[in-house]
Amino acid sequence: MNALKRLSFVMEHPAIYRAWQAPFARAKFAPVQRHNDLSKIHRVLDVGCGPGTNAALFHDIDYVGLDFNASYIETAQRNHPGKFIVADACTYAAAPEDRYDFILMNSLLHHIETSDVRRMLAQLAGQLTPDGHIHILDLVLPEKASIARYLARSDRGDFPRPLDQWREIFSESYEAEVFEPYSVGRMGLPMWSMVYFKGKPRT
Repeated sequence: MNALKRLSFVMEHPAIYRAWQAPFARAKFAPVQRHNDLSKIHRVLDVGCGPGTNAALFHDIDYVGLDFNASYIETAQRNHPGKFIVADACTYAAAPEDRYDFILMNSLLHHIETSDVRRMLAQLAGQLTPDGHIHILDLVLPEKASIARYLARSDRGDFPRPLDQWREIFSESYEAEVFEPYSVGRMGLPMWSMVYFKGKPRT
């Protein structure tokens, strides 16, 4: 196990997690803003919301954040408007009148084994309004040796996946409208390979 893996437990602390994410949060979210008009969103479900990492982007929108980590939820409740719930996305079910037109999963699924990812995505499809979309940002495991591949292997999430595997998993429950690979880094140096997926539930 490399040094980054050994230190991954510190990210469980909300303040450390927020500090680590801050320099990269805008670049990670950029494809969502490029492909969508956020002013037209009515209700957001942010799955794996952490300590409110994305909440400020939806400050004028009906927003619900879910996370399994109670410490993250407590921090989010102190610092952001909106509703924050400690919940398991595999079993969370909104009432029919509380469906969402925008479900966000930002850098969550590479922490979860594939069978649970499939179950979670199928469950969330039922939480969308008829005109709603799921929006997924996640870590890609590059095929060739690179800084991005090393960092993906070193991430505290144990399941970074190649692009083709992400495409296959997403397409089981959703029809793709956007499937866009992109890079996130510093000073022009690509550090992480990412993918943005936007889709509607299969009918």
